[in-house]
Amino acid sequence: MKILILGAGQVGSTVAENLVSEANDITVVDLDPDKLRLLQDRFDLRTLVGSASHPSILEQAGIADADLLLAVTQSDEVNLVACKLAASLHNTPTKIARIRSSDYLEHPAIFGAENFCVDFSICPEQILTDYISKLIEFPEALQVLEFADGRASLVAVKAVEGGPLVGHPLRYMQSHMPQIDTRVAAIFRQDRPITPEGDTVIEAGDEMFFIAATQHIRTILKELRRMDKPAKRVMIVGGGNIGFRLALSLEKDYQVKLIDHNKKSCARLAGELAHTLVLNGDGTDEKLLASEHIADTDVFCALTNDDENNIMSALLAKRAGARKVIALINRNAYVELVQAGQIDIALSPAHVTIGSLLAYVRQGDVAVVHSLRRGAAEALELVAHGDRESSKVVGRRLDEIELPKGATIGAIVRGDQVIMGHHDIMIEPDDHVIVFVINKQMIRKIEKLFQVGIGFF
Repeated sequence: MKILILGAGQVGSTVAENLVSEANDITVVDLDPDKLRLLQDRFDLRTLVGSASHPSILEQAGIADADLLLAVTQSDEVNLVACKLAASLHNTPTKIARIRSSDYLEHPAIFGAENFCVDFSICPEQILTDYISKLIEFPEALQVLEFADGRASLVAVKAVEGGPLVGHPLRYMQSHMPQIDTRVAAIFRQDRPITPEGDTVIEAGDEMFFIAATQHIRTILKELRRMDKPAKRVMIVGGGNIGFRLALSLEKDYQVKLIDHNKKSCARLAGELAHTLVLNGDGTDEKLLASEHIADTDVFCALTNDDENNIMSALLAKRAGARKVIALINRNAYVELVQAGQIDIALSPAHVTIGSLLAYVRQGDVAVVHSLRRGAAEALELVAHGDRESSKVVGRRLDEIELPKGATIGAIVRGDQVIMGHHDIMIEPDDHVIVFVINKQMIRKIEKLFQVGIGFF
């Protein structure tokens, strides 16, 4: 596939990194030659310095025969204009725009074919807000990802010393929770993947990914972790786009405090947030945190634009007694360093966002893609089409399907029914199949597996 990426920031760079390893022809356009030089030094792709909204630059970048345009610059206006030019001048098949302003998102007609010709719009800030909201709703989880319009969920938890499952084989789950059908899709032990079998014994520190119907998630988490109480008190540091959106989404159900260093921003935030206590101050100020009862805080979210400040404030909050701390970190090297330490969850905005983009790039009918373990693995929701003659999966039991090594079918969603991926389950047409992939090099094989033969059409 020939892909043109506009913008070499965190989102654009992460998309390029994910797609370049999958035999795609990629060109990246940006105004900053240094960013492009770094990309070209690391990956086998083409770069072009210039404005993404100029027709001549788009033509030089190869828009004439591009299959996909990803307009992910920092400017909504540049992204919209680029999509319009691609449609009007070159009839580019698929155009995706990054949109940050809620004003645009509240008027979807703007993206239609008669206006800016955007096929799909993504808002990384809103994706992050929804992602963090789920982590607050389930404070014992490392990741909470939804499939099939929220009917099924994949949840990552870390097994703790003394936990109900530690020291027991996986088959113990069935007797421990006989009323709930769930399945462990993958286990990571000391950063290495382990294929889950019935006799696999859970050890403290194991990172477990289990899948179940969404309505059972809270019960399963309680059984696995024996958490004592849900989160009630949330403290947010940083009143930017993400901090504001998160406070707005939480303030009706939680006690929310928001700290920002800018007085003017605080005044604006206080006027726009009805039930959030807005404080002017520094998130790394120990006295301020103590005076606001950080020790009683259930979830602390450091969401400023400064990685170092986020790390320091999260560490201070954890040391002072905050139950769970989340830090937003843009630099991948920092994420790897702090994730296993005192910070419970280090969030990379680019890795959280990447799944929304990958769903449009994957071949076959891919409904959802989620990036797992900071991009090391993926969970895909694929729709099965065809019949036994035209498809390699439809009309077959799971143990008859030749999945590549490192891939596991976790569950099947059939209508409103969530069916765990047991060996004797048969896939039917239009089933939504949730596949967990610990080796991303196998993704192309999985996509081909779910593609129907030409004769079906």
